[in-house]
Amino acid sequence: MKTLSLTAVAVAALLAACATVEDDGPQGMDAIGDPARAVSSAGETVVTTDPEVDADDPALWADARDPSRAVMFGTDKTDGLYVHNLDGSVRQFLPSGQLNNVDLRTGFQVNGREMVLVGATNDTPGGAGINFYLFDPDTLQTVDYGLVSAGMEEPYGFCMGRRGDDFYAVVTTKLGTVHQWPVSAGPDGPVLGAERVLTLGSQLEGCVVNDEADTLYVGEEDVALWRFDFDPAASVQPVEIARVDYERFKDDIEGVTLMRDGGQSYLVVSSQGDSTFPVYRIEGDAHVYLGRFAVVETDGIDPVTATDGVTAWSGPIGDYPDGLLAMHDDQDDAGPNQQNFKFVDWREVRRALNF
Repeated sequence: MKTLSLTAVAVAALLAACATVEDDGPQGMDAIGDPARAVSSAGETVVTTDPEVDADDPALWADARDPSRAVMFGTDKTDGLYVHNLDGSVRQFLPSGQLNNVDLRTGFQVNGREMVLVGATNDTPGGAGINFYLFDPDTLQTVDYGLVSAGMEEPYGFCMGRRGDDFYAVVTTKLGTVHQWPVSAGPDGPVLGAERVLTLGSQLEGCVVNDEADTLYVGEEDVALWRFDFDPAASVQPVEIARVDYERFKDDIEGVTLMRDGGQSYLVVSSQGDSTFPVYRIEGDAHVYLGRFAVVETDGIDPVTATDGVTAWSGPIGDYPDGLLAMHDDQDDAGPNQQNFKFVDWREVRRALNF
């Protein structure tokens, strides 16, 4: 992970400000590329039981019956999985080992009940694979569902998808391969079906599945953002969406997420090298660039720097009627070795980018 710092612009100019970053160490204050619009954070996660949280990737959930019932899952690359309330407090911790990326899908049937299936890549030596969990939407409790081998030593990025009643797990690797499996509920836990393998040229991490369009987006960290057809029987040919160009993206391309709003779908991607988030509106096969934003210091909450994972929840969640973003922050003010996650109201992004 490349570590860079973000400097906030003056508070009086916050709404229209352009974020700047340290690009050449402590003395370098040069912004690159398309100016990023400043966005305020709405909150952050706080872990008081561990002074060295090695955060990485989040996943949001809200109850469609009552969106005030909401949580966020967040990985700790050293220790396991945190479940946070949206005020940032810890609701639950599952000590699962070295987890990297996390994602979820609702409506997974287990013994006649609909549960939320949560998955996360685990690269613990001697125990690598995919950790699955079941989150109960009635009790808001998470339980271990089983560790499944992915057939590789270091599963890295992770996302989930759904095609009709079929659920899928997707793992990306540092070798440039993408692995896609159907996931079903077996008598003793999750079962992976037939594997599909896609290939790009170098290290991958972030990915997201657009269930409605049946497409998969994958970030090749130093190269480009790509799209694949998600149908297991479809072509394995990738389509380039955006390239590391030092205008909109500065390597690494890290997290990739999808927001649906007002009948439109938007891609939000983390550009780790300059701590910004390019946003694209999906229009069929086209992806219209809308601009990019940076999360600045807000009411004592430190800015987001060198972000890794980013996630979105579309529609009402907690106190956010139009959706919420959550993203990793590699340097939290709580301590020199403490990382965490920041929350951003989707309305702030719309305002900043004027759409």
